[in-house]
Amino acid sequence: MHELSVTQSILDIVLQHANQAHASKVTNIYLVIGDLSTIVDDSVQFYWDIISKDTIAVDAKLQFRRIHTQFECLDCYKQYQPDGDSILCPHCGSAHIKVLSGEEFYLEAIDIEK
Repeated sequence: MHELSVTQSILDIVLQHANQAHASKVTNIYLVIGDLSTIVDDSVQFYWDIISKDTIAVDAKLQFRRIHTQFECLDCYKQYQPDGDSILCPHCGSAHIKVLSGEEFYLEAIDIEK
């Protein structure tokens, strides 16, 4: 259900920038979402279709780009992608890790018509 508030925030940001650019229509919205994020693409799309009605962003296509999870072991300093549900370093077995990528969630760009 948190996708509704997230989607509303996206719409607010899109409309703010579109209005500043004197857009007549928003055609594409580019979102970057990390694999560790709890954001579900289909839910965002579902809410987008509802809340964007009666705005210049109606019918804009949401373009989702997923960022894979990448960790760094803080014991052996190897970088790796997790395998399955385990976050342990596959090189030394340590759980002392740092997340390098996968937590992203941001609006990367929008396409407009003037």
